[in-house]
Amino acid sequence: MSGARSLMLALENQGVKHIFGLPGGANLPMYDELYKSNIRHILVRHEQSAAHMADGFGRVSRKAGICFATSGPGATNILTGIATAQADSVPMIAITGQVPLNMIGRDAFQESDIIGMSNPVVKYAFQPRNASDIPLTVKKSFYIAETGRPGPVLIDIPKDVQQNVADMEFTTKFKIKGYNPWIMPDIIQIEKAINMLISSKKPMILAGGGVIISSAFSELQAIAELLTIPVVTTFKGKGAFPENHPLALGPIGMHGHAEANKLMTEVDCVLAVGTRFSDRSVGTFDDFEKRLKIIHMDIDPAEIGKNQTTSIAIVGNVQTSLRMMVQLIMQRKLNQITNCEWIRHVKEVKEYWRDNLKIHSGEMSAARILRKLRSVLPKNAIVTTEVGQHQMWASLFFDVIKPGTFFSSTGLGTMGWGFPAAIGAKVASPNIPVIDIAGDGSFNMTENSLATSVLENIPVIVFLINNFSLGMVAQWQRTFYNRRMIGIDLQNCPDYVKLAESYGAQGIRVESLDHLEKAIKTSLKSDIATVIDIPIDPEEDVLPFVAPGTSLKDMILPS
Repeated sequence: MSGARSLMLALENQGVKHIFGLPGGANLPMYDELYKSNIRHILVRHEQSAAHMADGFGRVSRKAGICFATSGPGATNILTGIATAQADSVPMIAITGQVPLNMIGRDAFQESDIIGMSNPVVKYAFQPRNASDIPLTVKKSFYIAETGRPGPVLIDIPKDVQQNVADMEFTTKFKIKGYNPWIMPDIIQIEKAINMLISSKKPMILAGGGVIISSAFSELQAIAELLTIPVVTTFKGKGAFPENHPLALGPIGMHGHAEANKLMTEVDCVLAVGTRFSDRSVGTFDDFEKRLKIIHMDIDPAEIGKNQTTSIAIVGNVQTSLRMMVQLIMQRKLNQITNCEWIRHVKEVKEYWRDNLKIHSGEMSAARILRKLRSVLPKNAIVTTEVGQHQMWASLFFDVIKPGTFFSSTGLGTMGWGFPAAIGAKVASPNIPVIDIAGDGSFNMTENSLATSVLENIPVIVFLINNFSLGMVAQWQRTFYNRRMIGIDLQNCPDYVKLAESYGAQGIRVESLDHLEKAIKTSLKSDIATVIDIPIDPEEDVLPFVAPGTSLKDMILPS
């Protein structure tokens, strides 16, 4: 059979039901076979959105999302989406067309060296040179993308390789030299970690995105409750632990919760689970690590000691590691361990900041509208965000109650990610409401995905916090550049209600909390995409704020 035909069969054998893509000259043979297959094609309006949709699908389903693009600009357009998935450890397989083999390196029409361009931002890249190589390439790609620390894989297939006919073997047995993703945690290290946590006077759990990736929610909660340890998260780890739990303190970092940042400066031991200690989470690295012992638990040994000195390292799948820790604690038959003085102090600090943190006084402040959203949305609703002020307000004021239902572009911080990712998430969970918390600047970048949402019957909600500007840039210009404002004014354009309606979606503009509640309830009942346009004060800042190059103790608070 042809290479393109074997590609479709190989994808079907992997259980693929959906592909997000855009056809072009160099991938038409695979599209011709896609036409004959049982796989649903979801047509995007830009290849970057195809990657973001596959990304959202991958985060929710925990299986690789698939995106297609043609050669040249089609392939380069998905690079931002691939890099986003790599930064956030998301399983994805991007399949691109390429010019014929004999034209590679000759500056052919729509040729780009996508293998060379993508190598820094993929887990692996393949370019099969023979049609018979395609089935095994697909098998290896899924294995690499979905095992160990997940990530994106690129398969770049020259057009003639798609067209060539060959004998195919669809094997289930293979080895990838040098790739060993399964590392069993060391039980001795886990025992040491338990002893260190029990002996600490002010312990804390720091949960990162690895908890969500490995679905280690119940194990994490069990550790926190057995040892009575408070839990903070990174922003990527937001939703790893129920934020209405008595031990929950919320995210730390640049725009973390005041109580979380305050208490994080006091701890003497931290169990860090599935986190890379990014600068946005811990501030200055040296100041963070010099005052506490760190137990670092991660599937990727390259992360251990990369940013922070580690006292105890536990390498392996974090769900497996936490499960072993729970079993070892329970084997000791200890009564529930409670450091009463520390827990009492944590409660006092939490209550103080929850009661005394000042918020914007207007009725339609970010805090009030996001708390209204939380009160109306079902607990299991899936939330994505764009990138900007609205994203950080969501970190502060939108509590995640059901673990694993909140997703954002954190590592790369890709504007325009949230809306197409919400579409991918809805494909993965069609019976659950999906909402994108958006800002006008970020939504503008991929608003053409409204066409995909409407025409493909994938209804999602855009909760558009509209301050008529590139809000985070404006905040930095106000704070660090003496209000020298340039390049941030979006001038009340477009009219988002009319924009939504022009695509056949529903648009609603709200100016009060009561109207907002009605709009959210209307959108939850709608069978088409809805854009809720929520104008807010352009001068409202995101606070608390830890400025770049400073530590958590230097947190800027609202006055």
